[in-house]
Amino acid sequence: MSSTLSLDFEFKTSIERLWSALTDSNQIAQWAWSNDFKPVVGHKFQFRAQPVHGWDGIVEGEVLEVDEPNRLSYTWVSAGQHHTVTWTLHEIGDGIVRLHLDQTGITGGTQAVEGAKYGWTGMAGQLKKLLEQ
Repeated sequence: MSSTLSLDFEFKTSIERLWSALTDSNQIAQWAWSNDFKPVVGHKFQFRAQPVHGWDGIVEGEVLEVDEPNRLSYTWVSAGQHHTVTWTLHEIGDGIVRLHLDQTGITGGTQAVEGAKYGWTGMAGQLKKLLEQ
């Protein structure tokens, strides 16, 4: 059985600036991991992190959907897991943009979901710092 992680973050920025931070390879590297990401449907890419606890640090992905600046979706394949990550952006007013994350297909129970939550929450903190520059 698989689980879904859903998280919401709010940033004081423009939707265009947040979209750029989610889709520009150089900016992604500043808040997440090194990568060769391109926001083009069908593009295959890698996120590369520091290997840790038997994990090689590599996430393989393929872009599934690009609806600029509203929605981005890609596969997330690593350590025997095959997930789909979907980001949805929504302006809520007063210069605030809500970023919603759905990560579907998580197996490994509560521990895997909590691990993903911990990882994304930390990266969202780095994303906030990038957007404030």
